[in-house]
Amino acid sequence: MADETIGIVGAGIVGLAIGREITLRRPGTRVVVLEKEDAVARHQTGHNSGVVHAGIYYTPGSLKARLCSRGRSLIKEYCQERKIAYDECGKLVVAVRADEMGRLDDLEKRAHQNNVPGLRRVDPAGIREIEPHAAGLAALHSPETAITDFPGIARAFADDIIAAGGEVRLNWPVSSIVPGPSKIDVVSGERRLAVDRLIICAGIQSDRVAKLAGDQQEPIIIPFRGEYMRVKPAKADMVRGMIYPVPDPRYPFLGVHFTRRVTGVVEVGPNAVLATAREGYRRSHLSLPDLAALAAWPGAWRMARQHWRTGIKEVRGSLSKRRYMVEAMRYVPEIGAADVVRAGAGVRAQALDRDGSLVDDFRIHRMGAVTAVRNAPSPAATSSLAIAEHVVSAIFD
Repeated sequence: MADETIGIVGAGIVGLAIGREITLRRPGTRVVVLEKEDAVARHQTGHNSGVVHAGIYYTPGSLKARLCSRGRSLIKEYCQERKIAYDECGKLVVAVRADEMGRLDDLEKRAHQNNVPGLRRVDPAGIREIEPHAAGLAALHSPETAITDFPGIARAFADDIIAAGGEVRLNWPVSSIVPGPSKIDVVSGERRLAVDRLIICAGIQSDRVAKLAGDQQEPIIIPFRGEYMRVKPAKADMVRGMIYPVPDPRYPFLGVHFTRRVTGVVEVGPNAVLATAREGYRRSHLSLPDLAALAAWPGAWRMARQHWRTGIKEVRGSLSKRRYMVEAMRYVPEIGAADVVRAGAGVRAQALDRDGSLVDDFRIHRMGAVTAVRNAPSPAATSSLAIAEHVVSAIFD
């Protein structure tokens, strides 16, 4: 129905992209985005590395692989239309040890299956031609991997929704969701909004908000803080684009890497440290209720038994700038601990199943008139417009 009201919980880039897609596909529909913060893109969207991924890493045929490829094209086109910064500075994925060469081979096959545009393998001389200060045995070069301003894109999506007659309500934390015979009441304290359909895109709080709507508990969200270092201006020009390690297939994280921002700043990171609060952007942020909920989840203990060594290594790197940069110097030996300063941090909303598995692919649940995006980690920002197409098609087509 063109006169129905669609509520969206969460004004990150995914929620806003879905709201925008609804206004395009169903003119006349009232879209209301509800956000607990005082501005859009306050959490994962506003704290990520700004990379537009080309699809190198993802399992061929997975939702991630399909939506990343489509999303990259859509984001590029949108940035060009809206005059938002978009720089195809390219990425090198570098093997620095002999035992990484097999993983690089596997990654190359996967990237070709995912039709990563322009991908080619380069030798040490090719690495230096692309990134003169980088080192390695071999690398994959993805020339169309780009950087952009994802918070700026999110604000533009919000403007699009408002221009189409929708709303973005800030300072509107959802406290309960009450399904009725014909409407769903979304409640924030004394305030209520009656909607015909509800889409939950609550990021780091997605499991809790989905549970308010009657969804199952699994998967829960565990927060991993990703801390960045900023290269001092004197050596920032040593990195032209992006320099990444070959990722460990056991983890959904890409490892500490060098990334140039659209502002010209070069950052190193992020690492992946289990945060002590859902929104724990600093080591000092501590939430006893968040820790108690994590301890009560059987999957958390199973995950800890499997990965405790890696966890200790990440914590050591978090506490020591020198340790943090030891791994990074394998890729750019001339940038060490004295050449960086501590920068900001983000928190990754990582879904965890009961068996201790870190959920890798996007996961979306349907409960009648309620749709919950339960897991949308990287490359969700890259894929946001494609995720929007996917979700809106599933709901209305």
